[in-house]
Amino acid sequence: FTVAAGAEEPQPRPVWFEATDIGTIELFTLADAAKVRRLRTDPRASLVVAAPVGEPEHWVSVAGTVTLESQGAQELAARLAARYWDLGDRGRSTELEQMLGAELLRLVIHPQKVARYTP
Repeated sequence: FTVAAGAEEPQPRPVWFEATDIGTIELFTLADAAKVRRLRTDPRASLVVAAPVGEPEHWVSVAGTVTLESQGAQELAARLAARYWDLGDRGRSTELEQMLGAELLRLVIHPQKVARYTP
């Protein structure tokens, strides 16, 4: 995930994400994260997703504007944690509890351009 940076250098970051039935991409972040400050100034961002190592090369890139939503971030975080982590692991479940206790925002990417490569 990379936000438009204006005069600042872009700083791509790996993120957990979810594609929605209405064609948006959602992720969550801490409310005081640098990406939030940047998005408040310039709401453009992109996300690139590539196939894991060992799979045939394919990828998708989504670019668009982002809205910052105060509702639904904790639910999204819990749903994505269950997808990415083994929540039966006490360390991971404790980490999720701490994450859910923080002030989170839901970031919604509204795609304006989608590119993909599949051989």
